[in-house]
Amino acid sequence: MGEQLPTVYLARHGETAWSISGRHTGLTDLPLTERGQQNARALTPRLAELNFARVFTSPLQRAARTCELAGYAQVAEVDQDLVEWNYGEYEGRTSAEIEQQRPGWQLFRDGCPGGESPQQVAARADQVINRLRMISGDALVFSSGHFLRVLTARWLGCEPGAGRFFSLNTASLSALGYEHNLSGPVIRRWNDTRHVNE
Repeated sequence: MGEQLPTVYLARHGETAWSISGRHTGLTDLPLTERGQQNARALTPRLAELNFARVFTSPLQRAARTCELAGYAQVAEVDQDLVEWNYGEYEGRTSAEIEQQRPGWQLFRDGCPGGESPQQVAARADQVINRLRMISGDALVFSSGHFLRVLTARWLGCEPGAGRFFSLNTASLSALGYEHNLSGPVIRRWNDTRHVNE
């Protein structure tokens, strides 16, 4: 057996007021709710037995605070590429509200007017992945739901639109890795919320 293949752990930020109401939260810098903070703290024992060569966080406070409450603020590196999808004109709106104006709209196919296209989000995700694949050892990433879904699609070599298949809850823990060797990227764990207080 060769040396163990690296794993990239993905932590979605804890709950915010807009994640409860289903409003698209891109660059609006919202704080965590009380429950969001509690669930972020609950990540600590889940991650305690793991060792990370590098830790990264989005600069947005919902991710950075989740990182802090999970115990990694002192070692985390802020990465601007980890910010959530820029929803442009759709910021703060629910999918139902958007579909009233634009029937049949799908974020992962159509993107957002005045914001980012799926390809633009994928380009950021590809930059993150390139950096992650240069790390010797495991890594931990704190970011937001739609960005992490596109990152996962790109990790697997899929088009960014495949992110629509990867539902992701707040404060969840997921893991990307490899099967057999570095040419076989896989999802090792997805949307694990055993620690979350519903």
